[in-house]
Amino acid sequence: MTDWSPLTPPDLAAFEQMAEQALLALPEPYRRAAMQVALRVEDFASDEMLDALEIENPYELTGLYEGIPLTEKSVMDQPMRPDVIWLFRRAILEEWADRGDIPLGHLIGHVLVHELAHHFGWSDADIAEIDPWWE
Repeated sequence: MTDWSPLTPPDLAAFEQMAEQALLALPEPYRRAAMQVALRVEDFASDEMLDALEIENPYELTGLYEGIPLTEKSVMDQPMRPDVIWLFRRAILEEWADRGDIPLGHLIGHVLVHELAHHFGWSDADIAEIDPWWE
């Protein structure tokens, strides 16, 4: 019998490493452009984020893009802060456990690509080209 007791879910640092690996796995030219967006990993979205999106259950939000999409930016805009992609570890872990059919790294990559789509203004077809899981 296998002893599963020493196994624990990845902590924030390990989760962030998995997200960075997913970022580095993106094909060029997306990878280089995606590296210009800050990546943050937290257990859950803040109350302010949840309130702004009118989400009551923090497990319902796996990721969030904060910024101005490239399709809406102007050279005249003065950035107030960097664009950020937030990944929420506990919500992603919950979805991963519920699904039970995909590796955690794939789900993290999937959420990351979805949030990058908001930044880049990608269509569903663009997303499917980069992340075939969408098909």
